[in-house]
Amino acid sequence: MRVVRMMVGAVVIFAAGVAVGGQTPPSPAGLLMQSALFVWESHTVRPTDKGAVRSVFRAPTKTLDELEYHITTLNPNQSPHAPHTHYNEEVIVVKEGAVEAYVNGEWKPASTGSLMFFASNVPHTVRNVGTVPATYHVINWKAQATAAKPTAAQ
Repeated sequence: MRVVRMMVGAVVIFAAGVAVGGQTPPSPAGLLMQSALFVWESHTVRPTDKGAVRSVFRAPTKTLDELEYHITTLNPNQSPHAPHTHYNEEVIVVKEGAVEAYVNGEWKPASTGSLMFFASNVPHTVRNVGTVPATYHVINWKAQATAAKPTAAQ
């Protein structure tokens, strides 16, 4: 049954014209991400030195140069990186665990279900302040207006 779910997930991802493993697939010019269903069980878990990541998709859409979505699991007392900035904007939704978000220069608790919006060029990060792994969803996008405007902090 697990193999069937994985195969269905792979077909959905292929049919949607989206990335697997965080990389944009080679595709003919003009191939854009289409509507799709992404089943939780179909996401490959890639261990990291701080927890794990599930790359769901990373592809252009009709209105965005790139739409990227991944799920991060952080081990206790870990952060994916120090506070950083980038021109594009980002949304994070806490699935489970005790997370703090670095927002507008201060650490703030983000309980299960909390949503964080990180504005362009504002330092941000998250950290797991609990005793068990914390998992959150990350949605990141780039539009033509943002893709070509790197900052000194990048």
